[in-house]
Amino acid sequence: MNRRRRAAAAITVACAVTLLASPGHAIAAPAPPEPPKKSLEEVRKELDGLYAAAASATDAYNLAKSQATRQSAHIVKLAQEIAKGQARIDDLKARVGATARAQYRGGGLPPEAQLVLTNDPDLFLDGAGRFKAGQKATKDLIGELTRTQADLNAYNREASAHWVQLEANRVKQEKAKAEINKKIDAARKIEAQLQKEELARLLKLEQDAAYQAQATWLGSGVLKEISGRASKQGSAAIAFATKQIGKPYVWGAEGPGSYDCSGLTSQAWLAAGRTIPRTSQEQWRLLPHVDIKDMRPGDLIIYHADASHVGMYVGDGAIVHAPRPGRTVTLTGAGSMQILGVVRPDK
Repeated sequence: MNRRRRAAAAITVACAVTLLASPGHAIAAPAPPEPPKKSLEEVRKELDGLYAAAASATDAYNLAKSQATRQSAHIVKLAQEIAKGQARIDDLKARVGATARAQYRGGGLPPEAQLVLTNDPDLFLDGAGRFKAGQKATKDLIGELTRTQADLNAYNREASAHWVQLEANRVKQEKAKAEINKKIDAARKIEAQLQKEELARLLKLEQDAAYQAQATWLGSGVLKEISGRASKQGSAAIAFATKQIGKPYVWGAEGPGSYDCSGLTSQAWLAAGRTIPRTSQEQWRLLPHVDIKDMRPGDLIIYHADASHVGMYVGDGAIVHAPRPGRTVTLTGAGSMQILGVVRPDK
């Protein structure tokens, strides 16, 4: 009896296995384990990376935009020169045509040449002089026409070259714009997944990291060596920049309602009466460098290895800057980020 029961049970199990293994009755694979949730510190570093990439792309966008603006202005000037050159050519051609018609009416000779053929000695001498002067005038006229045409051709070639560069910079702008939006969207997607309490803790982590970096920088004794005083223009630039505190960061913006980092510094120095490059990378490349120990208020501190961020030193170890999307123009420690170097707009 027990044997029959055991046999029946074995048959039942075998049938069940056969049934489950048959088509339409596949065994569901176990769900893969969820990836471990990132710590807020890991999230902070990821966001820092995304916003740093957006800052680099913003610098590329701003550079392409400023170059395109300059090229557009140059093309306008060239167009004006081309129009003036064409009008000059039209005038010269009309004068050459009038000379040719006069020669035709005189049997192929201008009046001055006909006077040379007279038997009257006085008229002959007068005609010879006028003939010589007429020849020079005609030669000068043709020479001016040739030069003007050459200038016009050069303007046209230059305008064509600038059009090519203008289009290339517009393409660069669009690529940089797409990259900026991609990085910012990725960062905002991460932030949107965080709870309100987590966002507050994330901000605290950002602040703690900045404070720690500033403390390390000050701990090096660097501030003891910095004793420079702001120039008159530097003071004016600081006054402008600090008045913008609280205004939002917007990439590509240069006021008056919002700024990106180099938009703030370039406009501050423009308000002080000095035009400087638009981007932090160009500010680093083109403005005079000074040693940190010789830094004075109004100088610009360039940050990160790729020179993708800039702030204005205001004294006492602090800068005013436009940090990144989602933040506002603010004061922070000059050593709170990786310093690449210092430049002075009014050196």
